[in-house]
Amino acid sequence: MLSLALPGTSWAHRLPAGLKFGVLAVAMAGTAFLRDPLPLAAVGALTAGLYLSLGRRGLRAGATALRPVLWIVGLIVIWQLWLGDPRGALVLALRILAMMALATFVTLTTPLPELMAMIERLATPFARFGLPPRLPALTVAMLLRFIPVLRARLEMLTLAWRARSRRRPGPRLLAPMTLSLLDDSDRLAEALRARGGLTPPRPHKKPTLERRP
Repeated sequence: MLSLALPGTSWAHRLPAGLKFGVLAVAMAGTAFLRDPLPLAAVGALTAGLYLSLGRRGLRAGATALRPVLWIVGLIVIWQLWLGDPRGALVLALRILAMMALATFVTLTTPLPELMAMIERLATPFARFGLPPRLPALTVAMLLRFIPVLRARLEMLTLAWRARSRRRPGPRLLAPMTLSLLDDSDRLAEALRARGGLTPPRPHKKPTLERRP
């Protein structure tokens, strides 16, 4: 789930979040058991059709979200080819791309408030063990929200480096990126504390009047 929701009123947007994630879980499990390239290619073609049903914006958003996965798939394919297993390389590449595309499609068509509400409902039974249902919902929401923020931050640091040097930044951006993330985490913690934190407020006990003899 590599991107935020895409605004729209398509058929996929109107489906309940629980139904979409349930179908996604079944599709993920089924795709994991496929061992032949042809069925995996069929799943990929079906997923591409889902993106086409969202229009050009949906197709563009899906391609942008899957772009960071391509280099990982490329490394896996190179490794499998080096091991002498071209068929395994094709199967792994198709499986990873299909799974990531399906998950991204569900994320694109599910608004963040609906996703948080679904996770909070699923986490309600854990409240008896002391885990606030809002905690996992807010954690997933912040994770999804910070993915494009981190990507934009890295692009900004890269542009700033290129404006000062012709050399590639490489790992030199790790230090400023880490410091900026620590600063963001401090600000986020302060904002959460200012809004009461993650735990619900405890009910105040009414003061009892002592009777004097």
